This record gives sequence, structure tokens and C-alpha cells, in this order.
Amino acid sequence: MDNECLQRSLTLPNDIDTVPQLNEFIEIVCEEAGFDMSTTMSLTLAIEEAVVNVMSYAYPEGTEGTVDIEVKANGQCAYFIISDSGTPFDPTTKEDVDTSLSAEERPIGGLGIFLVKQIMDNIQYERKDGKNILTLCKSIINN
Repeated sequence: MDNECLQRSLTLPNDIDTVPQLNEFIEIVCEEAGFDMSTTMSLTLAIEEAVVNVMSYAYPEGTEGTVDIEVKANGQCAYFIISDSGTPFDPTTKEDVDTSLSAEERPIGGLGIFLVKQIMDNIQYERKDGKNILTLCKSIINN
């Protein structure tokens, strides 16, 4: 992909049954952006983890809401922008999981965010106009 800009978006309900649809979308976008299969699989895992967190925790139980996934790629970086109008939550402030502890010693949760931080090159969160906006960036150049 030259200097042209790739731009795609997908809106899903907060229903984890739609995850296969999300994964298919991410795989197609990654292929269009020029990622290899290994990186595409990692990115799919990271985006799925972030989106499932939103689907599971952003809205009060029994409340319907949506998750927007927007992808922008410019030949150097791919930006995956995940937004929702649920409960304010900044995953970037969560302390990294201590992976030196055994699974039994670790507190529950946090592994998904840790995984996302490991896979992505940059993560940013902002709360704007009543929305949680999580931007995940992955460099295409070193792919």
C-alpha cells in the first residue's frame, strides 16, 4: 500500500457472539494494510481482547450498546480506534500484570490489557464527548 490511506469501520452490538465478524473484519483490514499472517494473527488477538473487554464491561448488564472499530492505515502505521459510550474506563492506567507470579498468585484480570500492550506499538486512551476512545497503533514498516 503506497501513500494512500486505508480507512474502514465496523459497528457491533455489545454481544460477544459478534466476535467472529470482528475477527474477519480485522483479518481483511490487516491484509489490505500489508501485514504478514503472523502479525495479522497477533493483531486480531489484541483487537478482539480490547473489544471483548468493552462488550463485557462498558455497559451495565442487560443494557444494549455498541462498539465502533475504526481502522486507519497510511503505509507506516495502522491505527485501530475502538470507541463506545459506556462507563468511563482507561485501560492504559491499569498496572501491568506481574507475570513472574504463578496464575494462582495473580489477581484475576489484567492479562488482556497486558497482551494488548505487548502486541501494539502504542496505546492511547481519551474520554471525549461522552465516549471512551482507545487508539491502538501498530507499525507497518517493521512488519
